[in-house]
Amino acid sequence: MHSLGRQIVAEFYHCEEACLADSGYIAEVMQRAAEVAGATIVTQTFHEFSPHGVSGVVVIAESHLSIHTWPEHGYAAVDLFTCGETVSPEIAFEHLKSCLKAGQVSTMELHRGQLEMMAPEPAPAPVATGGTVTPLRRAGSGPA
Repeated sequence: MHSLGRQIVAEFYHCEEACLADSGYIAEVMQRAAEVAGATIVTQTFHEFSPHGVSGVVVIAESHLSIHTWPEHGYAAVDLFTCGETVSPEIAFEHLKSCLKAGQVSTMELHRGQLEMMAPEPAPAPVATGGTVTPLRRAGSGPA
């Protein structure tokens, strides 16, 4: 099945608390994840919360990589959404898993924009009525 993009939604558990609390470190590993995955970085922004936690996103030409951390729980929620054939969200995932020192992970992969589902539906066949041709209408497709 061909799609416009792939998205890995990942949960990282039992991570090193110090890694998750440091916005500079998180920004560095997220940027590097985009680079090793083959993405083109457009911009990035990260915010360190008080008393703890970091949220950030690396916007890439091919979509985005985002993270939200809970250092006090050793947990990070990550979203790696890439479009096109040249960027590998799996490589970004493996990089982050290693850098965050995750003891356990959970992932879900989505295929976004499945092209088979976006193919136009064929036009309805006309129905002959008393010598004139009237096209069929779908229910809810507008006024009669």
